[in-house]
Amino acid sequence: MPDIQFRKAQASDLPAIVAMLADDPLGAAREDASLPLARGYFDAFDAIDADPNQLLAVAVDGAEVIGTLQISFLAGISRKGGWRGQIEAVRVVSGRRSDGVGKKMFEWAIDECRARGCGLVQLTTDKGRADAHRFYEGLGFSASHIGYKKGL
Repeated sequence: MPDIQFRKAQASDLPAIVAMLADDPLGAAREDASLPLARGYFDAFDAIDADPNQLLAVAVDGAEVIGTLQISFLAGISRKGGWRGQIEAVRVVSGRRSDGVGKKMFEWAIDECRARGCGLVQLTTDKGRADAHRFYEGLGFSASHIGYKKGL
């Protein structure tokens, strides 16, 4: 796995990113990876790309995009004004799952959070993703909070 590199996503990566988001039971119901991609994906990419507190990243092996995640760097008053990194939308292409790519992605993302001065890294995950829960706990995350969401 030494060929895997991590970098900021480019607009040309969007088809691969959306395909990964759509390639699971939850994402299949809420994403549309058909080409051409919906304009909303490009608008969201542009907003993320322009925001210095957002990082949409990809893992690449050669020219192939094999993973993605987004880090939001959040300032807060709690924890003595400490910054935190929120890691979301973590996906690995189906052919590369369970071979250590996800772990390498998280190690890289946590290092990015440290480099930005974050004192905490957090994430949310769907209650139905039992395998993901075990994966995150294996990386040292604890299920310390209960999260709520409301669709609008």
